Amino acid sequence: MAISALEHPVLDSMRTGGALGARVTAMLAEIAALLEQVAAGGEAGQIELCGPACSKQTRAQLLQALGPGEVLIRLNADGESTIRETSVQGVWWNEHTDRYGNLLAAFLEVARVPAILPVDSEQLRRGAERLRADLQTVSKYVD
Repeated sequence: MAISALEHPVLDSMRTGGALGARVTAMLAEIAALLEQVAAGGEAGQIELCGPACSKQTRAQLLQALGPGEVLIRLNADGESTIRETSVQGVWWNEHTDRYGNLLAAFLEVARVPAILPVDSEQLRRGAERLRADLQTVSKYVD
């Protein structure tokens, strides 16, 4: 049985890019441990991708090793935040830039859902209030 790159991006990245660096290998082991922790009901975790221990080359190797997923989320708020699912379920690649495109933060989030996405009860209430106000305005013009 052949191994599919879609199923095993780490192996595919080794075939196309050579051996993984020691830092990338250690990060992949840390990701696996975090996934097991979350699966067992533990807290989500993050791995910093902007510090001195994580060069652009390391980030590129890690991104290739994790492979692309199916979900891409872009948020615009005084800059852009991009959250990309990797091919490893539960591993999210997060990047935040300022309004000029300068990278402010980059990290991997190991979680069921990225922390920035869920809305709290107050946000839900504000959404309901807004829709009700809009419905009142619209009802004036509906037969």
